[in-house]
Amino acid sequence: MANPFVHIELQTKDLEKSKKFYSDMFDWKLVDFPAMNYTIINVGEGTGGGMMKKPDAAIPDSWLPYILVDDVATATNKAQTLGATICKDVTEVPDMGWFSVITDPTGATFGLWQAKKSM
Repeated sequence: MANPFVHIELQTKDLEKSKKFYSDMFDWKLVDFPAMNYTIINVGEGTGGGMMKKPDAAIPDSWLPYILVDDVATATNKAQTLGATICKDVTEVPDMGWFSVITDPTGATFGLWQAKKSM
């Protein structure tokens, strides 16, 4: 499938409470990355994700899906020309890839992800 969902991210006001709930509920394996203030969700098979304390208190706690693209800068620009609002412009995640966050013309928010190509 072209452009699959590849990562689902929870942005929450209470990271510890969320980690306990989801690991107890689904037996997900969580791996903390303290240097990044991020927790990876390892679900085994299927699309995994991550959890983080939300960057803005005004944002409601929510899940944010990320869609795989070949070129995040091109896709971000295309979304904007189609009427989307850029919430977070293209940003590098060192040694992993690049992402942006977009709100579509109807108000739904999602992320774009371009993985770093291994040499």
